[in-house]
Amino acid sequence: MSKKNKPAEKDLQEEVAEEALPDTEIIEEAIVPVVEEEEEEGLRDQFVRLQADFANFRNRTQRERIELYQRANEDLLLEILPVLDHYELGLQNAEQHDVDPAVLDGFKLVLDQFQNVLNKFNLKPIEAVGEVFDPHQHEALTHMPSDEYPAETCSNQVRRGYMFGDKLLRAAQVVVSSGPAEVKEGEE
Repeated sequence: MSKKNKPAEKDLQEEVAEEALPDTEIIEEAIVPVVEEEEEEGLRDQFVRLQADFANFRNRTQRERIELYQRANEDLLLEILPVLDHYELGLQNAEQHDVDPAVLDGFKLVLDQFQNVLNKFNLKPIEAVGEVFDPHQHEALTHMPSDEYPAETCSNQVRRGYMFGDKLLRAAQVVVSSGPAEVKEGEE
């Protein structure tokens, strides 16, 4: 008897549960769409913010990568420039001491190749001799009188300067003219 009553009780509980569910579903259906719209709008705002954050992150990392690349090139070029300076000095010295012309031509070809590679990386020499002294591009080592150049003009270049794109990589070391030498009355 008890076994027969248990299925009947189960059926009764299921009927009561089924009757209670429709009322609950109606209440939930009325509340759920309002909550879903607010939640959807919040999720949409969050998604838009995440997209903007990711775009900012991507732009920042790209900018940092370019800056790192530029800095690495600058460091390498700063290490190479003294080698170029010494090579040019050796070539000038060889020209002054009557070295075999074939050897000089070979060294000039190598120097031209070297300068072409540097030009390829947008490294440009600063022309200083005869230019007005510019403290943003020139480093004055001394002032000397000069009959050839007016005052505040670079009369001699001790070390060549270079621009890397629009940025000064190394300032040119120059001697600045102080104008013609003053002649004392007793020295004429």
